[in-house]
Amino acid sequence: MREVHIDEIIKVVRDLFMDANYNLGQDVLDAFDRGSKEDESPVAREVFKELIENARIAREEKTPLCQDCGLAVVFVQLGQEVHIVGGNFRDAIFEGVRQGYGEGYLRKSACNPFTRANTKDNTPAIIHLELV
Repeated sequence: MREVHIDEIIKVVRDLFMDANYNLGQDVLDAFDRGSKEDESPVAREVFKELIENARIAREEKTPLCQDCGLAVVFVQLGQEVHIVGGNFRDAIFEGVRQGYGEGYLRKSACNPFTRANTKDNTPAIIHLELV
């Protein structure tokens, strides 16, 4: 049985949330590049160029690609033989989200569905867990 400490989960979640908000995949960047050269509309070609520039700035300066970073959604594949140590798995994910949004200067836009009050840390995260 493999043990995973919650500190590892917190760090990975934190880092992934910041990375997802700073870096677009190469496939998306390639599509923007094609659009900037091949789209029929001159306005669309300019928009693609702006998106490419925005992606460059976000990557280089570690600033979010978009002002609204959305809700925190985490997809987890967890081995059946893994034992989480040091605390609660769900709480570790929430702490990783909290740290990622705080340290990454990401916009905290999650609200309580009943009171509409902002949670101020973008938790609770939506967790999709698949045991593998």
